[in-house]
Amino acid sequence: MDRKKIYNPQSTENVNDRQIFGGNPTGIFELNNIKYQWAYNLWEMMLNNTWFPKEVDMTRDVNDYKNLTEAEKTAYDKALSQLIFMDSLQTNNIIDNVNPYVTAAEVNLILVRQSFEEALHSQSYAVMVDSISTNSEEIYDLWRQDMMLKTKNDAIAKIYLELAKNPSETNFVKACFANQILEGIYFYSGFTYIYTLARSGKMLGSAQMIRFIQRDEVTHLVLFQNLINTLRKERPELFTEQLRAEVIEMFKEAVDLETQWGQYITQGQILGLTDDIVEQYIKFLADERLSAVGFDKLYNVENPIKWVDDFAKFNDQKTNFFEGTVTNYSKGSLSFDDDF
Repeated sequence: MDRKKIYNPQSTENVNDRQIFGGNPTGIFELNNIKYQWAYNLWEMMLNNTWFPKEVDMTRDVNDYKNLTEAEKTAYDKALSQLIFMDSLQTNNIIDNVNPYVTAAEVNLILVRQSFEEALHSQSYAVMVDSISTNSEEIYDLWRQDMMLKTKNDAIAKIYLELAKNPSETNFVKACFANQILEGIYFYSGFTYIYTLARSGKMLGSAQMIRFIQRDEVTHLVLFQNLINTLRKERPELFTEQLRAEVIEMFKEAVDLETQWGQYITQGQILGLTDDIVEQYIKFLADERLSAVGFDKLYNVENPIKWVDDFAKFNDQKTNFFEGTVTNYSKGSLSFDDDF
């Protein structure tokens, strides 16, 4: 699979000829003619969701953090360290590893926007770390010192590195699934630990920051689910039984890794997050993601912490994320009054 040309005046490709990858674009973003309308809808949604970390008041979190139990501090620090790694990875992965092979201009738009948002999230975590930590280097260096975290990070990056080393069509599709897992399982699980503290009235500024971040991540999740579903229709020959088996193994590995990680950082000492609840929630997330891209569920379990879904939403934002359509563009409420 070849990288697209950034300037290709010899191309005669029209809008109906566009492809997710393998197309022959001129390099000109002709956005009055769109083939993948879902991509342009997401672009509009992302623009209207624009926010900045300085909008979030972290003042109260400084004292809240000092009063957390040691178990709560450990869970917060480790969850934050993991989130920092994932957004750092995604900032470069999307723009350097995925986008160079995408040949549809409207999809290029949202990938560039996603990379910007991942970088914005990294700044958000920096604000959180600087607000609460007396030694920010400890959180940023945790991935070097905590072997459980290092093992998980290595596993997450593995599929992306395969695409970088061997940019084949199959590896591109696998990378789309890896992105879906990252955005829809690993991130969601990490956010839950912050929300759980906030549900008991602690670290409300951090939870508000995460709400903004998660709203972005929802669009990133929909992006890759739509890429997978579009490719399955346009390039069905790529979706072989071997690929299906590999994807299922990717999901099983993700569930195992995230369950072990969640149980490791909570140690059964975070109110509302027992080991069983952690495992069931991650299996529920995996089933939801598999269903969204035409796969059968693996675990068939209910969501054990349904309050998380309502907690993460902005009260005045009405968006059908799984279809990628918007009924009301809104920046959302900054108030937690309805949540506590």
